[in-house]
Formats: sequence, C-alpha cells, structure tokens
Amino acid sequence: MLKLVGDLVKEFLFEIEKKPIRIISSNSSIGIISSAILIKTLTRLDKKFSLKTMKSLDTPCLKEELKKSDKEVILLVDLKIPNFNDFENIKSKVFVINNENLKVEDINNENLRILNPNLTSNPEENYCNSAGITYIISKEISSENKNLSKIALIGLIGEKSNIKKSLMNDEILKDSKGLKIKKGLTLYPSTRPLKRALEWSVSPYIPGVTGNPAGVIDLLKESKIGLEKNLIDLNEDEMSRLITAVMLRKKNSNVEEEIVGSIYSLKLFDGIEDLREISVLLDTCSKLGETDTAIAYCLENEKAKVAAQDLYTRYKQELITGLRMAESMEKIDGKGFVILNAKDKIKDTIFRTVLSMLSNSSRYSEGTILIGMAYNQDKIQIQTKMIGKVGRSLKELLEKTVINLRSNTESEVIKVGGHKFEAACIVEREKEESFIEALKKNLEIEIVRI
Repeated sequence: MLKLVGDLVKEFLFEIEKKPIRIISSNSSIGIISSAILIKTLTRLDKKFSLKTMKSLDTPCLKEELKKSDKEVILLVDLKIPNFNDFENIKSKVFVINNENLKVEDINNENLRILNPNLTSNPEENYCNSAGITYIISKEISSENKNLSKIALIGLIGEKSNIKKSLMNDEILKDSKGLKIKKGLTLYPSTRPLKRALEWSVSPYIPGVTGNPAGVIDLLKESKIGLEKNLIDLNEDEMSRLITAVMLRKKNSNVEEEIVGSIYSLKLFDGIEDLREISVLLDTCSKLGETDTAIAYCLENEKAKVAAQDLYTRYKQELITGLRMAESMEKIDGKGFVILNAKDKIKDTIFRTVLSMLSNSSRYSEGTILIGMAYNQDKIQIQTKMIGKVGRSLKELLEKTVINLRSNTESEVIKVGGHKFEAACIVEREKEESFIEALKKNLEIEIVRI
C-alpha cells in the first residue's frame, strides 16, 4: 500500500501545481479529522484550497462537483461513491480517499485515482480508515507532517477500546510520540475525576450509576477509591476493584459489552487528553452541525476548544435528561416489544444514543424489540434496537411496516437503513398513527413467528 501512496502523491502534487484544490469530505468524525490533516498539510505547502463537508454524496451532487474538475483538483474524502458511472467521462484527475468495500472492476476511468485498502492484494494487512490513509498521504508529502499522527490516532480509536491491528495502523502508532496506552476500564474521560466520568458515562452505560450521583459515590466507596482520582492514575489493584464493581452492576444486562480494553492518552493543547473522549467530542460537534468547530479543535485552536467542550457538556447533559425522560415516559408495551414515542420531548439527534443506553440496561429481557420515535420538524425519526442477538431482522420489520405508507411522490419515499439487530427510517409526521398501528400489527406477527 505504501507504494500506492507514493504513486498517488506524485500525481497529486503534479496536478496541484496547475490548479487549486477542492476538498469534499464527509462530516463524520473521520471526515473531520481527515479534513484537519489536509488543511494543515496544504497550508504548509502554501496551496490554495476550499473545503466542503456533507453527510453523504448523492449522484446529483457528485455530478455537480465533477463539473468543476477542469478548473480544480477534486479530492473526495471518506464519502461513499453513489455510482461509478458518473466518472465515465471525466477528463481530469479526480482523487478519492475511502475504505468502502470496492473492487478493481468498479473503477471505469484511468483519471479516477482511488486510495482504498480494499483495492490492494491484502486488505486486512493494509486496513486503515480514511483518517489514517489521509495521514499516510500527508507524511509521504513531507516528513514534517509526522506531528499530525496524533490527529489521525483520534480517528483510528473512535469509540472503540482497541485499534485494529494492521501495517498501516502500526505505522501511525509508531509515529505518535508521547502516546500512552494503559489496560483498564473503557470509561472516558480517563483524564478527569472518576466521580464525573462515572456519572456521565454512556459507553459503557452503568445501571444505577450513569446519571446517578449517589450511585457513583456508592460504587467508589465499594471500590475503596477516592472521588477525585482519575482513571489513568489508578494502580492495578484499584483498577481491578473498579472493574469488578462495574461488572456486578452490569451482570443482569442482556447486551454483551466490552468494558475492559486499552486507554489511549496523548498531549493535546496544553494537557493530557483521552483520545476516545476527543473522538466522541468531534462526533458530537458533527451531530450538532458544528463541523467547523470540530475541525478547528483538531488544529488546536483555543477558541474552538472552549466552544467544542461547551457543546459536548451540553450534549451529555441532554443525554442524561433524555435517558431519565425515556425511562419515565408512557410506553406502548406489547408481547416482546416496547414503543417509546418521545414526540418533541427528546431531540431526535440524541434519541438513538438514549435508546442504545436503555438497551444496555437490565430493564428489558433478551429478544425484546425497542422502538424509539422522535420528531424532526415535519418528520419522525424511527430507531429500532434488538435486546441481545435473537429474533428476526429489524430492517425487514421496518420495510414491511412502511411499504403501505410510501406515496408515489419521490420526495416522500421512505428509506429504511440498518441491519438485523438495529434499523432506522424516517416517516412523515402526518403518518404517525398509521405507522404505529402498522408497526404493532407487524410486531405481533413477528413475535408469533419467533
């Protein structure tokens, strides 16, 4: 893969000698991190560029952007390509960085230059997400960019507690000076007092502790750990006692969750930061439409740091408030399913996380289907989650439910996404009652089949 990186960089540097660069990136945390690396790299090269972030790339948008390829070097980052036929007639080089599941035969124009681990002879060995690939490109452009490895690391970690083993990821780890890795409870932030980290912990969600200050004090007293201690400062005995106390509170949970793993910390701004927390912070900014703030945070802008942390704090508060509201609201209970219709009481941007937290509690038995509904202007965001790993496909369930709600107008087509154990869709608010009735009917049929 490094040979492919070298070849692509040579072509890219040649192309940008003649034209300015147009970066089009996803607004996910991975896209944000990739954009920050590119901004720093191109600024050091003193090159003109523009940046546009978006949730996803559709065919009309792609075609519109490709019209500019004669005057600008187009660089698509961390975006799934909707249709490769759109590239058939391009006359100028277009560069793509992503790790979607592609095959060599997908590429139908020699001017389309894609860097993707799945196009190599050994995808597993070369595995890397878009943030990591962008960093490898940046380092190939100049060794001066090695100090950007810490930004790439945030993207590699995400919400996970372990970085996937591969040659590419090992390369980034090797370049990251000052990185500290410690085994322990995958609670974040590991660099803040435990009393706060435990109270606001949503991943892992700890029954009786998350959102419960009294429960936090009880857990720490039981573990014989001071309230002001940080997770990364615990010795082996303290960490072991804390893990045991958390596992006891999660013993009745129906969802398997890895609560022990690697804790990654690194100097960012003027202090040591938990990289898992930073990844979630960036994702929060993205969800709230504050992509610019997130990118500036990655570039260690102090004003952006204050703004991002304020957004993150408010988001966590909304999550805990939303969780309490969801737990106490009136629900539609059926045999093997529960429908939580939050309407406008819980923001749709946090409801998926709230539903995930509820699914991690011991409140519902294995095989229960949780359905969450929250308003988004004139639409309803629908989220479904299976407790445990038994039952029929939730994606199929939603497909059957909405099939008769679809109208003939293209703007109102209801799309269902997800998989067997988690699925989602959006329906018109005016179809709320119809959707609930159709859903209940289909749920009852599914339960009978099970």
